[in-house]
Amino acid sequence: MEFTASASGRLDAVIASQHDDLSRSKIQTAIKQGAVTVNDEIIKKSSYQTQEGDVISIDPQLLTTSPQSPIESIDQHLEILFEDDAVLVLNKPAGIAVHPGHAADPTEPTLLSGVRFLFEERGIAFSPGAVLAHRLDKPTTGCIIVVKNNNSHEAVQKQFEQRTTKKTYLALVSGVPEHTEATIDAPIGRNLTDRTRMSVLKTSKTRDAVTDYKVLETGEDCALLACTLHTGRTHQIRVHLTSIGHPILGDKTYGSPTSDKTTAHFGIKGLCLHAKSIGFVSPADNQEHLVEAPMHVNFLSALKKTGLTV
Repeated sequence: MEFTASASGRLDAVIASQHDDLSRSKIQTAIKQGAVTVNDEIIKKSSYQTQEGDVISIDPQLLTTSPQSPIESIDQHLEILFEDDAVLVLNKPAGIAVHPGHAADPTEPTLLSGVRFLFEERGIAFSPGAVLAHRLDKPTTGCIIVVKNNNSHEAVQKQFEQRTTKKTYLALVSGVPEHTEATIDAPIGRNLTDRTRMSVLKTSKTRDAVTDYKVLETGEDCALLACTLHTGRTHQIRVHLTSIGHPILGDKTYGSPTSDKTTAHFGIKGLCLHAKSIGFVSPADNQEHLVEAPMHVNFLSALKKTGLTV
């Protein structure tokens, strides 16, 4: 459920003006549970002031989620990289969505099922809209923060909003970039013809996006990059690297004929994008922590096939 705001105003009021079938209280509950995003960022305050042209999305799965969440508890054998009283940092597996989406198969388990299992093991109350402060794409692996309570959720999410977290990714790309280090500063928004894709374009609905990259190693028609995010737009690294002519190998959505050929040549399976590390301040001790995630077997296999190492 997605629409573009035609006027500015309170988030709950703007949604109500577009959806007569939803009561104001239900809208406010959905916002509080994290079911609403504005320009791809989760907003949990009904009083948030939207602007004309903002893209507002409501997750129908979370919209209908009651306090007794229908999300099934499943032991997904998730690798825990860090844990304290406020957060868990998990090594997200490949090929699993972080949360249910309007275009996803409702019978397909998501990471939230595994998180619910971990919470139940620890006797922690589970609410699907209050455990995620950020997201990773379904095919992306690596560090993802899960928050244990509402106060910690607000504190961690604020760090993402203020861009004080430190996020580093590894990307195996098609071709070798001309510059060994560079910054890609290009706004990103929904593709004008395919709403499932993002694009680099300049309209009133795009948002600023900045990615730094550094070439770590080069090989035959490919290169391993370390990428640092300064913003957190949907598909940001994938879109930015494609925009400079170096799509990530194994990317079925943003690949090019050249990258598809290289992917096939090396027999690469899966998207070669890994959230290597994340730095944040934990609300439990107010100390900064840097957590790193081991690479998925598919990424390690891709590096071996291309003759590259980390």
